[in-house]
Amino acid sequence: MRDPLLLTPGPLSTSLATKTAMLHDWGSWDNDFNMLTANVRQRLLALIDGQNTHTCIPLQGSGTFAVEAAVGTLMPRDGKLLCLVNGAYGKRIAQLTQIMGRRVTVCDFGETMPVNPAEVKKCLENDPDISHVAVVYCETSTGILNPLEQIAATVASAGKKLIIDAMSAFGALPVSSRNIAFDALIASGNKCLEGVPGMGFVLARIDALKQCAGQAHSLSLDLYDQWVYMERTGQWRYTPPTHVVAALSAALDQYDQQGGQTARLARYSDNCRYVIQELNKLGLRSFLAPEIQAPIIVTVHAPEHPNWQFSHFYQLTKAQGVLLYPGKLTSAETFRIGCIGVLGRAEMAMAVDAMARALHQMGIPVNAI
Repeated sequence: MRDPLLLTPGPLSTSLATKTAMLHDWGSWDNDFNMLTANVRQRLLALIDGQNTHTCIPLQGSGTFAVEAAVGTLMPRDGKLLCLVNGAYGKRIAQLTQIMGRRVTVCDFGETMPVNPAEVKKCLENDPDISHVAVVYCETSTGILNPLEQIAATVASAGKKLIIDAMSAFGALPVSSRNIAFDALIASGNKCLEGVPGMGFVLARIDALKQCAGQAHSLSLDLYDQWVYMERTGQWRYTPPTHVVAALSAALDQYDQQGGQTARLARYSDNCRYVIQELNKLGLRSFLAPEIQAPIIVTVHAPEHPNWQFSHFYQLTKAQGVLLYPGKLTSAETFRIGCIGVLGRAEMAMAVDAMARALHQMGIPVNAI
């Protein structure tokens, strides 16, 4: 029996080599594991051309743990965050900032539009208290691709600091510290790098991080202390996700062997184009306009048919070995199809066929939805 195809934005389908890497047990303080951690940190830094200016701080937990750690450590307690929102994950950054007791203001662009740098400029001009700006590179709740370079230039010209949630973009969509100024870029290993869940990481500007002692709101989410301890000892402060680090190391090996960021983006882009094309043939419509669609996840309008029920549709596709993702919008009923993971044209064709069969079983005619 094979694992089901995970057409989700992570966790996602992984290779046999990545799974196999988790069969070995590591001593968390052992030098071999310390060397493995150091190697992974350096390879992640290289993906943003940040070896001389930034540092990689891995953190136990999901990507949201790393986002909260970055905001809570890098933003002073008397600072103020401007959160650029066009989906659920931008809203989550605003929520976690508010919960930790820091000031936050939201610039909301709705669920169908990318962040507008001109509006960001106005927000910054109208509120001089803002010290930091947070943006989601690819908003996973819809698949919107935000114009990161233009946003970063606007933030930098205003003298503010940028925090980037690149969770579902890092490793596929390009980003370089040479042409984008940011204090932190946050991602995790179980998205476009095709590792497994359990570890996030923050690529932080060293000069900014040096100013952060004592700023964190949490002991376990203190990036500064994690960084200082790791630099001094080579070890994680608390129990590390050893098998997850090993899996990410193996996934990075495959990433390099397959052609790196350019090849990863090309495969995901082909997956995205193909699934949208084939869904159109079934009568299903993607939610976003093509010019703002990131090749990471496709949000699809639910059929306007009395027989439609996502939970039933999900179970029918699951029975055929395909796991989809529910919608996360407030304005429309949708479901989502991930284009990332160890998937190519053949797997996407299997997924489309499973969806067509499921619709037929539900009595929803294709080509007439």
